[in-house]
Amino acid sequence: MKICVVGHCAIDTIKIEDSQYEQIGGSACYCGLTARQFGFDVELQTKFGKDFPKQYLSDNKIKFINSESENNTTHFKIEINGSDRKLILENFCEDIEYQSSKCDGHLVSPIFNEISSDSLSKIKNDSNFLLVDPQGFLRKKDQQGNVFLDKTSLDLSNVNAIKVNPEESDQIVSGTPDEKMMALQKKGVEYVLYTNKVDVSLLVKNKIYSITLPNKEIHDTTGIGDIFCSAFVSTMLKEKDFLWAFCFAGGAAQAALDSKNVGLLKIPKKGTIQNNASYFYNLVKFRDI
Repeated sequence: MKICVVGHCAIDTIKIEDSQYEQIGGSACYCGLTARQFGFDVELQTKFGKDFPKQYLSDNKIKFINSESENNTTHFKIEINGSDRKLILENFCEDIEYQSSKCDGHLVSPIFNEISSDSLSKIKNDSNFLLVDPQGFLRKKDQQGNVFLDKTSLDLSNVNAIKVNPEESDQIVSGTPDEKMMALQKKGVEYVLYTNKVDVSLLVKNKIYSITLPNKEIHDTTGIGDIFCSAFVSTMLKEKDFLWAFCFAGGAAQAALDSKNVGLLKIPKKGTIQNNASYFYNLVKFRDI
């Protein structure tokens, strides 16, 4: 089975308290490497410059097409304080030109407006199962490069799943968490994933399922959402069971946080994810809305 991941690779300078790390990252890397843990072939549609170690992708058997750019790789400075992050965009590579691809599923996760609405439409036409993480559609920057979220109109028709947090959802819809999830569902999304730090919810039809991640200490949160999304899509494609997919996504996020590693080193092994998923499966709460 094959997953197509659309989004930028990046080079991240991550600052945690007095420590600073330079890591490769971006949604393409986090999503792609997580899908590899589930045994998927991975095709990246991304962009990176000569400063990016593309051999790392090849060594992990991740394929990339039309990805090399004359521009340097997208570069973020990320300052982490607990579960809060401050993002500064220091360089933007270039837009991704989507090329038609027949895969079992597509995962669209831009990090800074590198995917146009036209490309998203083309992806929808190709996709059998599409998850959208809208973070990069919503991001803007000020003159100093500080990244902030701004209200954006998104066409979510023919999108199977979406993952949002409270701040992101506020830019697309309005209301209480339940009202926002239902509003996203009315836009055409079948599976609405809503993450609020350790509280994670999934709206399917008229039921909300929820779990709480028991992570006790948060270190580097970079890429956790990408790991979560990739685990959800991978499990949905293999198991065709949204509840298992939900638990695997939570299990992957928890395992990544438990590792206390920085950058791509936090991507967990499938066995650890599966153990966590089985734990969460017995603790899922649900309610009608």
